[in-house]
Amino acid sequence: MKLAIHAVLVAAAILVPAAAFAQTSEPLTRAQVRAELVQLEKAGYNPLSNCDGNCPDSLQRAEATLLRSRNEATAAYGPAFDGTQQAGR
Repeated sequence: MKLAIHAVLVAAAILVPAAAFAQTSEPLTRAQVRAELVQLEKAGYNPLSNCDGNCPDSLQRAEATLLRSRNEATAAYGPAFDGTQQAGR
């Protein structure tokens, strides 16, 4: 009986953290994947090029380029306004 209780506790200790890291987002649609591939190609990635041993490098460079452009786009003009403002005091 004690062995069964210990087995259940060990199984729970293993499964509970695994469930915490489960994906909660929905899978990407075909259109989303295609749009992401088009963005990567515009950033310099060519999926049809001959691989000379460093294929992940070109993909990582294109992803870094996209990330930089997205960060620059969000850091555009002026400060962020977090609350209300009072004027005329």
